[in-house]
Amino acid sequence: MQPGIGITSENLSAVAHELGKVLADEFVLYTKTRNAHWNIEGPNFHSMHLFFESQYQQLEEMIDEVAERMRMLGHYAPGSLAKFLELTHLTEMTRDKNDSTGFIKQLLADHESIIIHLRENVNHFANDLHDSSTSDFITGFIEEHEKMAWMLRAHLK
Repeated sequence: MQPGIGITSENLSAVAHELGKVLADEFVLYTKTRNAHWNIEGPNFHSMHLFFESQYQQLEEMIDEVAERMRMLGHYAPGSLAKFLELTHLTEMTRDKNDSTGFIKQLLADHESIIIHLRENVNHFANDLHDSSTSDFITGFIEEHEKMAWMLRAHLK
């Protein structure tokens, strides 16, 4: 049953489709961050191990929030790795070396890519699809990713 919240079913479908892409991006970034946590090596192992853990925990919460937002709008969230890889605009991590600088650069690039993608959708959700709540929700995600990106960027100074 579609929710009666003042948004047409066509617009709800369009919002859910875009949120599915956001969910896929978040899940891929979560997996890459978890990989960095598991596989970091080097003299700063312990501090980076804990740092990556804090970041993947934040992403895990964000993943759940996106999926729940989709359900609030009357749609199912994608839940398979194959579907996430189909929907994401990110690439899987391919690394030969497990050093902090390499992990940080790749994760930072992904956060910045997600920020740009989310920013492109803020007005689309509010103005074109008449869903200011999802627009506001996505704005909060931009802020979260900006903070996480700042934390990563600070390690490269």
